[in-house]
Amino acid sequence: MQNQQALVIFSGGQDSTTCLIQAIQTYGRENVQAITFQYGQRHAVELERARWIAQDLGVKQTVLDLSLMQQITHNALMDDTAAIETASDGLPNTFVDGRNALFLLYAAIYAKGQGIRHIIAGVCETDFSGYPDCRDVFVKSMNVTLNLAMDYAFQIHTPLMYLTKAQTWALADEMGALDYIREQTHTCYNGIVGGCHECPSCVLRERGLTEYLESKKAV
Repeated sequence: MQNQQALVIFSGGQDSTTCLIQAIQTYGRENVQAITFQYGQRHAVELERARWIAQDLGVKQTVLDLSLMQQITHNALMDDTAAIETASDGLPNTFVDGRNALFLLYAAIYAKGQGIRHIIAGVCETDFSGYPDCRDVFVKSMNVTLNLAMDYAFQIHTPLMYLTKAQTWALADEMGALDYIREQTHTCYNGIVGGCHECPSCVLRERGLTEYLESKKAV
């Protein structure tokens, strides 16, 4: 896919960094850009990681301010005084209504202006927190909607959609980036460097890593 351009929705976490490195290897560094959203998330240290990683990997990064979301919705991910909890239906109160729909919309607007057709998002419906906007059916519907809305042939790629967290770590290892992602990315919802080891994001990340490393030993 050399000479085709790609835009990665990039947070500085494990999944989006895996996608960014894969995009660089697939499209070529000079054909990849990253777009990052600041929407009032309590794990703002992730934004610092995103800036550092984009610079370290030599990829152009655009940061958009979507903090207006704080005016229209409330959740634990955007309120550092709220305890992170999981409801009886299994959905954590860190779910941000409409977040991924907005991310894809703004990414598409930016991509069209840059002549980019490939948009890459690190969402996953295998090992995830139950967020409805991480499902394949949602992404496919957004792809159709964006193509119709802008009369432009976007292709939204979700390379991690059906991977477990252990398989995502395996992919990182295959690309020679396991240690880089392990050491440089931040995923903790509580914004604690190195992780709090308790929030849903930390639990998924650490459980997946343990599972992958144990599977390597067994081989």
